Amino acid sequence: MKLHTMKPAEGATFTRKRVGRGPGSGLGKTSGKGQKGQKARSGKGKIKATFEGGQFPLYRRLPKRGFSNARFKTEYAVINLSDLNKFEDGAVITPELLKDMGLLKNQLNGVKVLGNGTLEKKLTVKAHKFSTVAKEQIEKLGGKAEVI
Repeated sequence: MKLHTMKPAEGATFTRKRVGRGPGSGLGKTSGKGQKGQKARSGKGKIKATFEGGQFPLYRRLPKRGFSNARFKTEYAVINLSDLNKFEDGAVITPELLKDMGLLKNQLNGVKVLGNGTLEKKLTVKAHKFSTVAKEQIEKLGGKAEVI
């Protein structure tokens, strides 16, 4: 075997489709796009899957149903118990204090204390909501969990 005799494997190479190149190519004149119409135009061949040829589309014909409460749901800014270890023993923690310390970016519709991590200090925590684990752990150490 010599370098000048080497050829690619059978079927590995393809001849490029030369569109619009006379009678020999088989794709002359309209370049295999048929006569006129949207699909024959350059750059205009893409049609959305929902397009129904200008007919009033199905998704607009069907009535809207139901009600979603998503716009009105209450979102709480959350803080974990492990984050509260930054305060001194016996401190009173309020949402305003958490915001001033930079532990909360925004208060949203209130503050919720979650039970992730462990609390090591006796604290009085004032928040809008507490998870059951967080409340138990705060009270286990002799602190208070006050709902605002």
